[in-house]
Amino acid sequence: MNRLLIEHTEGLYGRVSIQGAKNSALPILTATLLCDDVCVIENCPNLSDVDVTLDILSSLGAKVFKDRNNVTIDSSRANRHRISKSMMAKMRASILFLGAVASKMGEVELCLPGGCKLGPRPIDWHIEALSKMGLNVSCNCNGKLYCKVEEKFNGAEINLPLPSVGATENIILAAVLAKGKTIINNAAREPEICDLCDFLSKCGAKITGAGENQIEIVGVNKLCGTKHKVIPDRIVATTFLAATAMVGGNVKLENIVSEHIKIIIDILRQIGCTVNATFNTVQILSDKKLKAQGEVITEPYPGFPTDAQALFMAISTVSKGISVFVENIFKNRYKHVDELLKLGANIKALDRIAVVTGVKELRGNCLNAKDLRGAAALVIAAMTAKGSSILTGAEYLDRGYENFESNFKKLGAKIKRI
Repeated sequence: MNRLLIEHTEGLYGRVSIQGAKNSALPILTATLLCDDVCVIENCPNLSDVDVTLDILSSLGAKVFKDRNNVTIDSSRANRHRISKSMMAKMRASILFLGAVASKMGEVELCLPGGCKLGPRPIDWHIEALSKMGLNVSCNCNGKLYCKVEEKFNGAEINLPLPSVGATENIILAAVLAKGKTIINNAAREPEICDLCDFLSKCGAKITGAGENQIEIVGVNKLCGTKHKVIPDRIVATTFLAATAMVGGNVKLENIVSEHIKIIIDILRQIGCTVNATFNTVQILSDKKLKAQGEVITEPYPGFPTDAQALFMAISTVSKGISVFVENIFKNRYKHVDELLKLGANIKALDRIAVVTGVKELRGNCLNAKDLRGAAALVIAAMTAKGSSILTGAEYLDRGYENFESNFKKLGAKIKRI
């Protein structure tokens, strides 16, 4: 059941409520390991990556109870420090347990993480930063890391080469219970970073500067339990907006922070869509008469998100004119290009640059998804294409989208898992 049958769709219409953010939920769930009492995480999306995170927490000794979109976690008696290779291999975000487990247990044994293969994403910055805070790291030839802290992490001033989301999160997880003050310069500014810091602050952490270039954390002796609601997923929202822009129709998104996707809204208006936004709703109307996007450059937040690059490349395949994409975040994030070409797209890609010339129409074909956001882009392109398409690799969608097919079917899409 990892294939989708997608047929030509004449417009999307209706309302959709946006799920909790995957990229908030994973670090927040990891952070519950640091708390001495029960935490309740609300609006937690039902995703395979979330299940992996909960399995890791359970393997470390935490008590986990999941009820739909609410997760209750008691990590007060968690006392294990080893994470299996099979668990680490299932997702990239598993590396966040490096800082959390080392902080909680004083040591951690794990392997290099897995996840979507988007090119080199070294964890050197994570290790270098935590080493500066007192983490001793050794690695064997099989990629297994043995890490230990003498008593507790020590506060430090850390200068990140780039505003890495994962490295920023790992430093925060290590710093909240460290001795003294930690300063992160060139910190990531994503809303998901702010959500993690909001959760930890509710637990008693002392954090200032979240959402800015410099974050300051003063370590505390312990963290208490709390209740926290995960923010809406801006990339899921972007997916529905991109799909409606390309397929046409009238869709209203609810349970969304529109400020988080301001750059997306601006581009959609520029290419010919009507977008009406309030604080927590976004409505898009599209007649499919789209203009080329010009130059799209992926950048750290608040710039254009790399996770939206494939989605907007799909749009550009049927937009009038030429669009140029520059991928600055990940080197190997054009795996969807060959699949879009199968649909009849006109794309020339070399290294980090892709030039897309819009065509009159796409035609259905057999497609193979190779990563999460590429899979979503292929689905919306296939909805526009004449005839039907079969997408292999639908399991990638389960990593980031809750009820992907059913939510689109409610809007009128002709899609089903086979």
